[in-house]
Amino acid sequence: MKSKIYIAAIICVCLLSCKKTLDTVPQGTAASSDLNTPANVDKMVIAAYSALGNDEYMTPYSSMWPYGSIRSGDAYKGGDGPGDISEFHGYETFSLNRVDYGPTDALWFRIYVGIGRVNDALSRVNAISEADYPNKTIRQGELRFLRGHFYFLLKILFKYVPYIDENVAKTDYPTISNRALTDDALWKKIEDDFRAGVAGLPKTQSDIGRANKYAAEAYLAKALLYHAYTQDENNNVTGIDQARLTEVNSLCDDIINSGSYSLLPDFANNFLSQYENGKESVFAIQYSINDGTPQGREDFGHELDYPMNQEYGCCGFHVPSNNLINAFKTDNTGLPMFATYNNADVEPTGDYKTNSFDPRIDHTVATPGHPYKYRASFIFQTSWARAPQVYGPHLSMKETVLPDDPAFKKFPPFMSSGKNWAIIRYADVLLFKAEALIEMGRQLEAVPLINQVRQRAANSETLLKQANGSAISNYKIDIYKPGVNCTWSQDFARQALRFERRLEFAMEGYRFFDLVRWGIAAEYMNSYFAVEKTRKSHLQDAIFKKNRDEYMPIPLNQINFSKGLYKQNAGW
Repeated sequence: MKSKIYIAAIICVCLLSCKKTLDTVPQGTAASSDLNTPANVDKMVIAAYSALGNDEYMTPYSSMWPYGSIRSGDAYKGGDGPGDISEFHGYETFSLNRVDYGPTDALWFRIYVGIGRVNDALSRVNAISEADYPNKTIRQGELRFLRGHFYFLLKILFKYVPYIDENVAKTDYPTISNRALTDDALWKKIEDDFRAGVAGLPKTQSDIGRANKYAAEAYLAKALLYHAYTQDENNNVTGIDQARLTEVNSLCDDIINSGSYSLLPDFANNFLSQYENGKESVFAIQYSINDGTPQGREDFGHELDYPMNQEYGCCGFHVPSNNLINAFKTDNTGLPMFATYNNADVEPTGDYKTNSFDPRIDHTVATPGHPYKYRASFIFQTSWARAPQVYGPHLSMKETVLPDDPAFKKFPPFMSSGKNWAIIRYADVLLFKAEALIEMGRQLEAVPLINQVRQRAANSETLLKQANGSAISNYKIDIYKPGVNCTWSQDFARQALRFERRLEFAMEGYRFFDLVRWGIAAEYMNSYFAVEKTRKSHLQDAIFKKNRDEYMPIPLNQINFSKGLYKQNAGW
């Protein structure tokens, strides 16, 4: 389905009132009723899929890096200093964030455009008979899955949003408050969409890129895991719901036991275009180039994240933080240095040989003197960074491709690729289950799950070589061996799980939302700022305000459009 999604277009309804000489049937337009044929309804479903990747550099939501990476301590904004997309600087510092930011308003709007596409398609699918449209049940499941995804993004970004489904008349939109549903009820609405996907979707789909039953189960598990950490009105975590954890565990078991998924043998494979849609991909946004559209359906959400060298040219955003780089250090047993990793700063020294490191550092972080994207002759230089004097000389690497990759394309001054971007991969499923088990007090059962992820990391050194065949950095990593190299209490297991999520999914856009659901965002971020301010002057104004900054503000434009019906989030 990779090309099908992106060559299909929504047919617009055009209403004309003109002189009789122009009173003819418009060419290339259709009445809304003309879309209610099986063929056109199927195109409407594809158009809903295409909304997954309809973001751009100022308002990315395919990747959540401005909201989940640079607000988490994993990354600095990057670019040409704080004034370059200053709104992202506001996100990073929290204290400078404002309710009237245009990109925040556009983010809200664009995600609701995706929901609008889903609801329009779903209303048409619901109205057509199964005899005329044999895939009706499957397409309903796909659309419910997509709507669940869009509302999940809104939920973790804004907490309280108006819930609109296909049964709500457009004339009633202005009457629906963002507080019509409680926090709990909104989560249940999102879970209901994923449950509908589980019930209606097959285990496999003939078109690559369509959601299947296991993708719906995985996303339902993710939503339930977030929902399990109950919050009060001020965003404080007040408890962990054991019934939801039990369901997370069961859903993950179904995916694991299906035999349909596995970890790819090398961590690198998740971030190389030739391995997309592999065994680890549970659900991914399907991008493409040379697909019959004017520019292709490229990953525009990451178009700012390429280096500044002549092979690329722009724009040096999304810079791994010193703190994140230090987090990849390992101790003399090959385990993470939970308490002490940030005591000594690696980045200013450029020394990746004295300390030992988790190999995932060189899959994630572009470092001066190290090969870029596994090409030993293509050495990353400090000059490739946009503003090394502000943000340091590093860049993020998972989202990019080599300049001669078949998926790469320039559209000056920007560039990106047709490489897929994973929303959920199998490593997520393993760690969802591990987290649920730990919080259920069954932490010993989580050991083999976390160790699968760590063992794969240990096996992922093949491509991390210098031109002379030597390792790029000094790698040392081991699995957890309770009673041998660690004491596996619930507290230790929780710390191991949370650290593993950070290392495995660094720079993939969801770290901040983990901190919020665990109820540790304020403590963690202010501790991060206390040290990182001594390293990077652009953070001098940064401070996280507890009971406010866990969520973005409801955009002022939306409150104004609603004539005050929408209520602002706590603390704003």
